[in-house]
Amino acid sequence: MSERPYVTLSCAMSIDGYLDSAEPHRLAMSNAADLDRVDDVRALHDAIMVGASTVRRDNPRLLVRDAARRARRLAAGLRESPAKVTVTASGDLEADAAFFTTGEGPRIVYCPQDRQAQLQERLGDRAIVVGLGDDCVAMAELLDDLGAQQGVRSLMVEGGGTVLTQFLGADLADELHLVVAPFFVGEARAPRVVGPGAFPWTASRRARLADTRRIGDVVLLRYALSDRFGMLEPGSAEAGREPVSIELP
Repeated sequence: MSERPYVTLSCAMSIDGYLDSAEPHRLAMSNAADLDRVDDVRALHDAIMVGASTVRRDNPRLLVRDAARRARRLAAGLRESPAKVTVTASGDLEADAAFFTTGEGPRIVYCPQDRQAQLQERLGDRAIVVGLGDDCVAMAELLDDLGAQQGVRSLMVEGGGTVLTQFLGADLADELHLVVAPFFVGEARAPRVVGPGAFPWTASRRARLADTRRIGDVVLLRYALSDRFGMLEPGSAEAGREPVSIELP
């Protein structure tokens, strides 16, 4: 089995720990300067992941926006934007979502084995559909497949809360980028950053705060969650790796 990809978790939350409001429209937690930082982090990774609920609710494109960063990726033998990854238990994904229709890179969908054939038929050649597990997909198995079968060596996970909870609860993340917005949400039905669970970091095993940065009216907290922390920093062996190639069937 290949080494699992380096995992960066990235999210923005309100002061009271919410990812969004309960309203249908998206509540912007971040600002333009921080979104540019996120774009820069995206450009460092082989793949970007969100949960299927985020695909349905936010209809994200998940592309590198800055032209200079896209050009640097092309010069390094990479596609303009990383591969896209999502995971679904229900198989409720539509082929016309922006996740599948924008960008030139591969789209990889993980689902339970009994939903693979039907979902692959619905998505056609717009995605690789991988069946894992009986009722739900374990994030450890997903990472194993990304590393061994898809050639992904670094993964940026951008939510939502269920996916973040799964990665954190299973101790599968190498670093966490947590941005705090300067306001409260206070809605009982709004999605939180993480749900209930048993997490490796407790009062007796504190996560290491590696960096803090003020970015306009938000603050970035960067946590080191494993001994692999920093592998994507400029000058590291992982940062200078050979390009990754993932092809659609």
